[in-house]
Amino acid sequence: MKTRLLSIFMLATTFSAVAQDPCTTGRYASDVFTTVTTTSNVVYGQNTSFSNSNTTLKLDFYEPVGDTATVRPLIVWVHGGSFLGGSKTDADMVALSNAFAKKGYICASIDYRTGFFPIDSANSVKAVVRAVQDLRASIRFFYRDRKEGINQFKVDTNNIFIGGSSAGAITCLHLAYLDRSCEINGYVPNAALTALGGLEGNSGHPCYSSKVNGVINLCGALAQYGWLETGNLPLCSLHGTTDGTVKYNRGVVNPGVPLMYLDGSRMIHEQALAVGVQSNFYTFNGAGHVPYLGGTPAAVAYMDTTVKFVRDYLVERLGCTNAALQPANAPAQTATLYPFTPCTGDNPISFCTGSGIVEIEGSVVTVYPNPTTDKLTVKSAQQITEVELIDLSGNSIWRNQYNANEVILTNSMLSRGIYLLRVTQEDGSIQTLRVLYE
Repeated sequence: MKTRLLSIFMLATTFSAVAQDPCTTGRYASDVFTTVTTTSNVVYGQNTSFSNSNTTLKLDFYEPVGDTATVRPLIVWVHGGSFLGGSKTDADMVALSNAFAKKGYICASIDYRTGFFPIDSANSVKAVVRAVQDLRASIRFFYRDRKEGINQFKVDTNNIFIGGSSAGAITCLHLAYLDRSCEINGYVPNAALTALGGLEGNSGHPCYSSKVNGVINLCGALAQYGWLETGNLPLCSLHGTTDGTVKYNRGVVNPGVPLMYLDGSRMIHEQALAVGVQSNFYTFNGAGHVPYLGGTPAAVAYMDTTVKFVRDYLVERLGCTNAALQPANAPAQTATLYPFTPCTGDNPISFCTGSGIVEIEGSVVTVYPNPTTDKLTVKSAQQITEVELIDLSGNSIWRNQYNANEVILTNSMLSRGIYLLRVTQEDGSIQTLRVLYE
């Protein structure tokens, strides 16, 4: 079950380091660097393609020249191409990576497994699953770099964002909001999903986190709007009203061959408002598919709007207070949410394929008193970034994010019994402990 916020908990956080607003110097909000360097073809994983051939997965890494920061927010960009083609060197991926690297971010533009045959609905869903698996592996790659002390890329693992264009946006949205296998069983049966490697996949670096802090959706869609639920990640979307490939509202995705119905950015935005998830949404009135792609003056103007709007979303996610460069406009069209019933019956995906709740090595987390009747203190030498309470059926009871070495939980109405406390630390490590409420 996805996160349900319950009023039975009151939490207090202590010993949290006071972080300086990273945007006070202009970083992340404006172009503070003039030159960007690219490291091409960094291998982040491998897997088997739809035709059973071995595929080496690579990314291009962008960073500002002369940067002395020891940790930096990362944006992982995912290219379009209808899951049939495309490349990490597509013009929009290069433009976006350079634009945000100049602002002080680091960017990774990834290649992922493309292609499927026959070209039909069932195989297109499997292609989406493979793309999501590869995106997760690329995120785990950066967590591993930080966790193992190599720190080659100097990634702030508390601030990893994913963004994509067209098929890349579809990939990012499904990573963020498709988090239970029962949700996709109507498209891919359990046996076929298991054969693919499950939702987490096995494209590399198992047991590391694939958690992100935000989603950038450029002309994308979600199979079912209802997969976005209360407590999910805030998102940022831009989409054209006359998009004939991935519909702005709801419709059949048609990259030349009609494939399946998807809920476009307008529907996703409507659902976000309905369940209380922040949704920054900009409508390209009268524009078609990926209007920012190409060298025409109109495309350049659309790209400028895109960079400004995404910039506003990112600085907000980083806790900065810079004025918006591109305020949201009013959505077009009416989005009618069709009846949707969430699925039940299985647990959220884990960080290790095929296993239950998994612990990976990290700083020791202590929880006391245990057993407890009321107050529970969680401490670690590392910064604690997230605490989640899970019942023995695997249901997420409560979850919240932090930046502290000590977190105090106070319970007033929780039922007596054994629970699991999943604690995420700043290096991405996960420790799960049993706690007893008496």
